[in-house]
Amino acid sequence: MDNWTKSAKIAYKRWKNPELRDETDFVGQTDEVQTTDNEICTIASAAPGGAESASSCGSDKTEETFTVDDVLEVIGFGKFQWKISLLTGLSWIADAMEMMILSILGPQLHCEWRLPGYQVALITSVVFVGMGISSPLWGNVSDKYGRRVGLTICMCWTLYYGLMSAFSPVYGWLLVLRGLVGFGIGGAPQSVTLYSEFLPVKSRGICIMLIAAFWAIGTVFEVLLALWVMPTLGWRWLLGLSTIPMAIFVSFCFWLPESPRFDVLTGRSEKAMETLTRVAKENGKTMPQGRMIAYQQSDRGQIKDLFAAQYWRTTLPLWFIWFAYAFSYYGIVLLTTELFQAGDSCVATQGAKIEPTCSLECKYLTSADYKDLLWTTLAEFPGLLVILLAVDHIGRKRSMALCFFMFSLCILPLFACIERTALTILIFVARAFISGGYQVVFVYTPEVFPTGSRALAMGTSSAMARVGALITPFVAQVMLRTSVYLTLSVYCGVAVLAGVASLILPIETLGRSLQESAGVQP
Repeated sequence: MDNWTKSAKIAYKRWKNPELRDETDFVGQTDEVQTTDNEICTIASAAPGGAESASSCGSDKTEETFTVDDVLEVIGFGKFQWKISLLTGLSWIADAMEMMILSILGPQLHCEWRLPGYQVALITSVVFVGMGISSPLWGNVSDKYGRRVGLTICMCWTLYYGLMSAFSPVYGWLLVLRGLVGFGIGGAPQSVTLYSEFLPVKSRGICIMLIAAFWAIGTVFEVLLALWVMPTLGWRWLLGLSTIPMAIFVSFCFWLPESPRFDVLTGRSEKAMETLTRVAKENGKTMPQGRMIAYQQSDRGQIKDLFAAQYWRTTLPLWFIWFAYAFSYYGIVLLTTELFQAGDSCVATQGAKIEPTCSLECKYLTSADYKDLLWTTLAEFPGLLVILLAVDHIGRKRSMALCFFMFSLCILPLFACIERTALTILIFVARAFISGGYQVVFVYTPEVFPTGSRALAMGTSSAMARVGALITPFVAQVMLRTSVYLTLSVYCGVAVLAGVASLILPIETLGRSLQESAGVQP
């Protein structure tokens, strides 16, 4: 962690003749020896992947040039990045708590409002429907109007409807309001987009993985909050108190700057320089001197950009990987409850089916249930630790493949008759790997797409994940009633295919700078 704060030595291009920039004399310079003033050299790109259409630079006989990436490498990881880590981490905690509450709210309302099973399932499904619809929309907003704008609006939206859902008088109102909460949560992944665009290359992978730790913290905090609130105050107080991280985020979001990469791409290079100067000042570093190369792009946030010639081979398998991660992650969470409730594991697997129970049968969650849920949730932390060590050593693609293959290996023994302790261990390890791998894809996606379509790529990928989350209850709960073997085969098969898809991705992003514009690699 200490080496992130050190100033990196960056080499800049010195143009001796601005009229003949094809022939360059490359001279290595560090930021300590720069003597020229900061200026901006603008290169406009008409369309993603297109040729540069115009450039505007000064005509000094000797000038230094640098990009946003160069500046971030000079500035390094410091006080500013720690602050933005905590603030964006709050949005992850809020997202995790709103997701975790679904496993607690359903059983409670099933008993209190005497809801049939399908209505309980709808409380969960409507949240994922809202997220699936809104994720591409929030991505489009973030690519057109700014990452800070998109993230702030979606958090304010979620906070408002999260509080309103605590006052739901009847089931219909609760369904509508939780759907609107899901619509807001769909924009939460944009915090990763914003955060990644302030990080130097050497610390990006580990930092985004550390941000993912906030998700695990959020899930654990929600279970502890439920253990404290539910027995005395009830589910309405739980819904209201679960919005606290969002309220803190909204209170401090005025501090968040806009991404300098986004400002550069939209032609606001002076604003980008102001932001970078602010970051350098907070980190106690000196800005490099010279001209900043600013790549401009007028058309941003268009779905066709994801299917350009250089990206469609990445987009399609990546969408399936996101789908598989959500399908497998929420699937193993649901399978844990179902297989444990089935009683003897041998009876469940030998009989190859689990008999359905009465849809109106009521059972409140007990303190023992909350404690078991807490232990299962703690599987997130060892998985995160393993992947934290792997992501910057074996690469993003191999890390994702490793997680999928290990998940499938943990599923295979469930086909046999195993006792409860072994079942618990296998499920714990499977959840550890699938939750850790889920975070790798959050590292990979912002790295592989350019600034002009990065937020949209995150949004559409997140929407594919929500599709997986929508489908998995029908497999883990409905199909399981018919055949345990078939259910396990589906999860094992999807994981293996996703592992293969991870390996065939055409681009490995380990050590790669973020692209400023399609077709232009800084």
